[in-house]
Amino acid sequence: MKVVSILISYLLHPLFIPIGGTVAYFLITPKYTPLEIQNANLLPIFILTVIIPIVTFMILKNLGMVNSIFLETVTERKYPLYIHVTTLLLILYKVIPNNYVTELYFYFTGLLGAAMACLLLLFFRFKVSLHMVGVSGLLIFLINLSIHFEINLIIAISILILLTGGVATARLYLKAHTRIELLIGLFIGILSQLLTVRYWL
Repeated sequence: MKVVSILISYLLHPLFIPIGGTVAYFLITPKYTPLEIQNANLLPIFILTVIIPIVTFMILKNLGMVNSIFLETVTERKYPLYIHVTTLLLILYKVIPNNYVTELYFYFTGLLGAAMACLLLLFFRFKVSLHMVGVSGLLIFLINLSIHFEINLIIAISILILLTGGVATARLYLKAHTRIELLIGLFIGILSQLLTVRYWL
């Protein structure tokens, strides 16, 4: 069970949620999107949300500012979250406006809102489950896309619901979070996407 929990925690790490939602959008959308536009979104988003955070993590680890990729303490989370907020702002101001995709713009707006909420709670010494924030936000985005494009995504949504439960179970089993930290994470992830949906659905 421990191996499975660790595997789930790595595969559904919040690091992969922005690029995961972007890939899901381009796979789902019935709109014609030239390959150039897809690449112009996917490549910089991958670099900004996966490559840069990994490089930054290695630097912070060498400096002794973080110990684990799961950022187990409140203090460890601050700098990675600052960087995450900055990269999301760069995507919203530089990447998506040049290759404008409405749905992705508001998806990333929701991700930014969620990241800022998590950062704010750190100042109150409260550690939200970033895994739950990420996977629940992706779940709501998928549901919104299903409604928006009137496409039956019931299998994908069902799998993601199971994965959301799996993430919660894994984080509890590993004693990485309390139930309240998971619930607040779930709430932030869902609410952040629901607050933006009125602008594009």
